[in-house]
Amino acid sequence: MVEKPRTTLTDGRQVYPEHRDTLKDGPRAGQQKDYVVLAEEERAKGFVRPVRRSYKHQKCGGITTMGQTLAETYARQPDFYSGTFCCHCAAHFPVGADGEFVWQGTNEKVGT
Repeated sequence: MVEKPRTTLTDGRQVYPEHRDTLKDGPRAGQQKDYVVLAEEERAKGFVRPVRRSYKHQKCGGITTMGQTLAETYARQPDFYSGTFCCHCAAHFPVGADGEFVWQGTNEKVGT
C-alpha cells in the first residue's frame, strides 16, 4: 500500500473543507480561498519536472503565473491537480493530456 503524501495549503496551514469556496470580488475573484499543495517535506524530496510558474490557456491565449509552492507541487507530482485557474477567464479549467493549458514557452501540457 502506497502512503498518500501529506498536503497543506499554499501557506503551510492545515487543509480545511471551505478552502475550495471561490472568492466573489476583488483581484482574485473566481479563485478558491486557498489551494492545496504537497507539504514542504514532500516537495523537498526533489522534482521530476522543471519548476515552472507560468502557463498559457490555449483557449484564450492568456498567461497565468502561480505561486512557488503550487509550481513546486506540479514539478514534484505533475498529475497532482485535475484543473487550474486562468486569470484571464477568471475560471478553472482541466489540466492533463486533454487539458487546456501548456507551460509558457513550450508545447508541454500542464499536468502531464
